[in-house]
Amino acid sequence: MAKAQIQYVCSECGSGSLKWQGQCPSCGAWNSLAPGAMPRREHRRDRRGYSGQAIGQKLVDVDSVSVSRSSTGIGELDRVLGGGLVPGSVVLIGGDPGIGKSTLLLQACALQSSNASTLYVSGEESLQQLAMRADRLGIDPSGISVLSATCVEEIVSEAEKQTPTCLVIDSVQTMYTDSLPSPPGSVNQLRDCTAHLVRMAKATGIAVLLVGHVTKEGHIAGPRTLEHMVDVVLYFENESGSRFRVLRAVKNRFGAANELGIFVMTETGMREVKNPSAIFVSRHQQPVSGSVVTVVHEGSRPLLVEVQALTDHSGGGPPRRLAVGLDRNRLALLLAVLNRHAGIRAHDDDVFLNVVGGVRINETSADLAVLAATVSSISEQPVASDTVVFGEVGLAGEIRPVAYGEERLAEAAKLGFKRAIAPRANLPKRAIEGLELVGVDTLSAALQELGVIPET
Repeated sequence: MAKAQIQYVCSECGSGSLKWQGQCPSCGAWNSLAPGAMPRREHRRDRRGYSGQAIGQKLVDVDSVSVSRSSTGIGELDRVLGGGLVPGSVVLIGGDPGIGKSTLLLQACALQSSNASTLYVSGEESLQQLAMRADRLGIDPSGISVLSATCVEEIVSEAEKQTPTCLVIDSVQTMYTDSLPSPPGSVNQLRDCTAHLVRMAKATGIAVLLVGHVTKEGHIAGPRTLEHMVDVVLYFENESGSRFRVLRAVKNRFGAANELGIFVMTETGMREVKNPSAIFVSRHQQPVSGSVVTVVHEGSRPLLVEVQALTDHSGGGPPRRLAVGLDRNRLALLLAVLNRHAGIRAHDDDVFLNVVGGVRINETSADLAVLAATVSSISEQPVASDTVVFGEVGLAGEIRPVAYGEERLAEAAKLGFKRAIAPRANLPKRAIEGLELVGVDTLSAALQELGVIPET
């Protein structure tokens, strides 16, 4: 019997090498090459899965049919997906162990079972464990078909036989194909199993939901090509000790990327949060210095969050800069602008910044709120609790406009805020009922309007 050849496969990009190297020659990742058996060569015609020539056509001749999405029964999940599940789509969901991936999908299967057929395939848990989870969650399992299998050929055969509307694979790292000798979870197995499921989904119109493990860095385990093969990539996020779960869309071919869904973990499973702005904004009984409310825009909706800053004199050595929910380099840049263009020095102070609720801000609209909270902590002058602040701060000390300014102001007015400090270019032409609008052009003017400039 011929000895199987060994190749080294990169866990980041999936490229192969005949010998081990410290750095992948394709993507440049270090210590990412792992040994694996070289896959058997297949005939090109067999690998394509069909015979004949591919015929191209003009795009104008292709009918643009409006695809009807199917609701999962969970509004926040539908929002992140872009309105619901698209027939034939492949969705990859990643997150830390125990964060609620399997719980959320089992609840979605139960809610869909009234008007759609679902097939839940578990490669990690037995059918008895699934039944126990359904009892604990208090859901009706009568409309859910379950299968305990790890061979992708068996799963595809059963899915084509039942033709469900939705197929859940939990998890893709446990799947394997008979055409490869490598063990489940290896790079070749992940890539080939996912390719099998993608082809099946496109050919049959079955929506496939894949659960993926994550590495210690928080990325989905396996080659990055796995994320390129699927249509939607979702990540579960949460802060340690928090019961809130954030489901973020990183990639979506059918909707907006960076869309956000908020859930809370309860004894009966995952419960969606209808008004997430209310949980990220704490109404203090007394005015508190260092606390400012801002409006960020995640995906297709504005979200009010509270930014808290704490400054303290450094006890010797270099001052500390700690930011939770915001880029630390961005904080250092903003503090330099504050010193240069507002005359407020914080180079001798430790500055600690926190975004309440575990939300991570990935846009520049919170710049003005960050500096307002920092100056409020330095001067011990609180910002009025009914005031909302947003705007990008430039290196010249100017306040730049941000996208979706009118939508942000409308969200603040809906939640009862009375005053808004915003870039002048973001002020709407029509007044917003119940909200006083104050437009600012410079950082010093904004701090004067907030009344937080320290006395000299």
